[in-house]
Amino acid sequence: MARLELNSLTKAFGAVRCADDLSLTVEPGEIVAVFGPSGSGKTVLLRMIAGMFEPDDGDILIGGQSVVGASPERRGVGMAFQNFALFPHMTAQDNIASGLRAKETRSDAAARVKSIARLLKIEHVLGHAPRELSNGQKQRTALARALIGNPEVLLLDDPLRNVDAKLRYEMRLELPSLLRRGTAAVLYVTQDYREAMAIADRIAVLINGRLEQVARPDEIYGRPASVAVARLFGDPSINLAEVAPCVEQGGVFADISGSRVRLGPVDRHAEDDGACWLGVRPDDLLISAAAGEGGIPARIVAVTPMHEKAVMLLRFADGMEWLAALPSEAGIARADEDVFVRFAPEAALLFDRATGLRVGLPHRRYAA
Repeated sequence: MARLELNSLTKAFGAVRCADDLSLTVEPGEIVAVFGPSGSGKTVLLRMIAGMFEPDDGDILIGGQSVVGASPERRGVGMAFQNFALFPHMTAQDNIASGLRAKETRSDAAARVKSIARLLKIEHVLGHAPRELSNGQKQRTALARALIGNPEVLLLDDPLRNVDAKLRYEMRLELPSLLRRGTAAVLYVTQDYREAMAIADRIAVLINGRLEQVARPDEIYGRPASVAVARLFGDPSINLAEVAPCVEQGGVFADISGSRVRLGPVDRHAEDDGACWLGVRPDDLLISAAAGEGGIPARIVAVTPMHEKAVMLLRFADGMEWLAALPSEAGIARADEDVFVRFAPEAALLFDRATGLRVGLPHRRYAA
């Protein structure tokens, strides 16, 4: 068992900083998803750990030993590439077996290949060349090759990106248990926040080469460290409004489109009345026809059914627009109707307007 430690890694290509003083620790048997938008530096990070790139500064330790400068084959790292990187002249079986050490006997290697191919549902294509495989089969073959050698560190570069929707859903359920059968420290790169939340023990949110937040999936969703993190999680995305919160009668209040709304109790961060972003997730909005305390008048612009929920576009009196996501079975008003919008105080997220960092209001709920 070996811990992966990244200490103050820096990597730049010209003026572009792909890693900016980046530090992260992954324990043996732990799955950490590296999640962020395209171009944030996720793949470059994996390639530095694998030995394809060397960092400009900082250190990479596996099992307490620095591997900076060591050749890729001496690092004890397995990697599944986003672009498959299969040997075109080999069958799927031989591609998978190439991840084993030379000391394996032919019979042992064949048994292990069949075992992992069965888990990944590709045993029926083991005799096929890469050109005969679908993209999903190629991706699973590359994943099998990375897994079969029981590496100390396992790097997965968006391994389900080219898998069809049904298999992707199944693999989100099966892959965590498959990965935890070994003791590898796993870094799992993805651009799908649902995948990150379903598979990982912790999520490392990478934006422009910097780690914005590293935490459990429920913490990332319920207590995002910044506006940038909050926007990356949730579909539809979080609603934002510029407010100037103030303390009144033991609570924090703000004006939203001309309505006074309570945001929560006073805490040590709520003393500053400066400009903030208020964030409320669409799933937390309540829609009703009745006016009352905390209700914000709005007009429904459009309603779009989306499978198990319906997404409603709301426009407030000042022209600001928010989205609400309601269960499809709920009694939903129609477009051009006037309604009142409410949310529970504990659903409110406050972010400093200047820095984008979250203000410390208490929280209660996490994503399912």
